[in-house]
Amino acid sequence: MRNARRISQGLFFALFLFLLVMTEYKGTDEIRYPVKVFFDFDPLVALTTFLAAHSVPKMLLWSLTVVALSVFFGRFFCAWICPMGTLNHLLSHSRRKMADKIRRNRYNRKQSWKYIGVVFLLGASLLGLQIVGFLDPFSVLIRSFGLALNPVFNFLTRALFYPLLGLGWPAVNAVLGPVFSFMRAHILSFEQPYFSQGFLIGSIFLAIALLNQYRRRFWCRFICPLGALLGLLSRFSFLRLEVDETSCTGCLSCVKNCEGACEPQSSESWIRSECMPCWNCVESCPHDSIKIRLALPKIADRSVDLSKRALISSLGAAVGALALFRIDPRKIAPSAAMAGGRQTKRFNPWLIRPPGAVEEQEFLKRCIKCGECMKVCITNVIQPTLLEAGLEGFWSPYLNMQLGYCEFNCTLCGQVCPTDAIQELTMEQKHNTAIGLAFFDKNRCIPYTQGRNCIVCEEVCPTPQKAIVFEEKEVTDPSGNKVVVKQPRIEPHLCVGCGMCEYVCPLSDKPGVYVTSIGESRSRDNQFLLDVYGGGVKALQK
Repeated sequence: MRNARRISQGLFFALFLFLLVMTEYKGTDEIRYPVKVFFDFDPLVALTTFLAAHSVPKMLLWSLTVVALSVFFGRFFCAWICPMGTLNHLLSHSRRKMADKIRRNRYNRKQSWKYIGVVFLLGASLLGLQIVGFLDPFSVLIRSFGLALNPVFNFLTRALFYPLLGLGWPAVNAVLGPVFSFMRAHILSFEQPYFSQGFLIGSIFLAIALLNQYRRRFWCRFICPLGALLGLLSRFSFLRLEVDETSCTGCLSCVKNCEGACEPQSSESWIRSECMPCWNCVESCPHDSIKIRLALPKIADRSVDLSKRALISSLGAAVGALALFRIDPRKIAPSAAMAGGRQTKRFNPWLIRPPGAVEEQEFLKRCIKCGECMKVCITNVIQPTLLEAGLEGFWSPYLNMQLGYCEFNCTLCGQVCPTDAIQELTMEQKHNTAIGLAFFDKNRCIPYTQGRNCIVCEEVCPTPQKAIVFEEKEVTDPSGNKVVVKQPRIEPHLCVGCGMCEYVCPLSDKPGVYVTSIGESRSRDNQFLLDVYGGGVKALQK
């Protein structure tokens, strides 16, 4: 059984890496593999999405199979399937002495932290605060690999191959050329990826990895909210550990090799909800004293240490977190100005969400900050926020037009979103979806400030009918001569806010054209405000 478990772990981890590589532009606007399949079977994401947004994407209903199997077979998912668990398992090996290994592998009451944590996350979701993505194992793993490790891997691979192939040595090119061609076609990203929060995300992942040297599978035992949820579901599972007291010598080899620190040395001490059925205790027992079989659960079985005070405190913390995350001046806030007897809203002009993103409040209730949309983006324009969307939106995706632009004929981000925070669009829908609006800075734009023609922005504008048009104006150049220049302006009803004009502007320090979020299709409020009849303010809806 232990060998079977190792094979299962290897296969699922290889599947995770394969799907991560396939979350990439491969020459067509179509993701041909189910790259979000691990999220589809994640009951924690399903439950928190349901509680926060009151709806569940259809594919997440597959997570009910994991729930049902956990009720019968315990935390098998953690030991046999979860790639995060497999990675922590691999990083937990050490050369400590036998006595030290046993001491460090005993049950620790602090393992109940993860149960308090999952209650906190569920309570926050019930209040409409979706923050499970910070700790969900698949979100952590995909975000870490996609936004931190993958850019490093791409950079080092290119830094190694380009100089060697550039030497022009026939023998080297004959060997490395096909290898690099294969990697470019199937493994490396379309272009060198880079993410503004990559160092921070990578550092957190490194800390998680190093904690495994302090305690075996530290993440799984003390932090993982999905493991805690599955542990609660497996509290009355049909999986039972039995120890033959007559043949057991008390060598504690089972304790030394236990993955979950579930105290398998006796039937009375065994903690069912902490047990990840890895079969290490059975395989390592020198006297075959331990058996795992299916049997009806006993109410008297030892359970984790959870107090009512801790549970109530975690729910209280969820209420406090709601206030902390929502009372944030960086988010949408009422303006002091009054219009027509109502307060208007002010939107962050630089918070431009990917095309297909739902309305902002609904978006924050769905987005789990997994980084799938950022990993798949062709132009690397989708970046993780820091505080642009407030604390609640930390690490959620936004478009930074200084780093890229939204490809007009690309719908990949909506295809990989696991919670429908970004809805999948047809190409026709994409072409008619505005994510913002471009504006010209007349204090910087070359035709306005220097009296010289510049038509770069109009040339790259991708809309069928150009959203950038020119007006010929007679101006005085710096030499005092009268010249006619083409001054650009935006047609608001044609602009989709793709940001290509901003990205290619010749003014490399600060472009003469920029995109803001106003006019975005997803919002009924973030639209133009026009003074009507010299009186109040009227919002024009599309």
